Amino acid sequence: MRLYRLITEPDSAKFCHRVTEALNKGWELQGSPTMTYDATKGVTMCGQAVVKHVDGETYTPETKLGAW
Repeated sequence: MRLYRLITEPDSAKFCHRVTEALNKGWELQGSPTMTYDATKGVTMCGQAVVKHVDGETYTPETKLGAW
């Protein structure tokens, strides 16, 4: 099974820590990071897609992606 997550967070060290944590749990970067300005909140938002291969599992909509 292949899992996909999009990690989003305001542009801060917390975003980098979330991506780093995912990488250390076996997730791999998928594509380039993205940034956009949220004028409503007045913050720059970051996003990074990550993927992970998991053997012996079957995906369902109830799969808790953050648990992997």
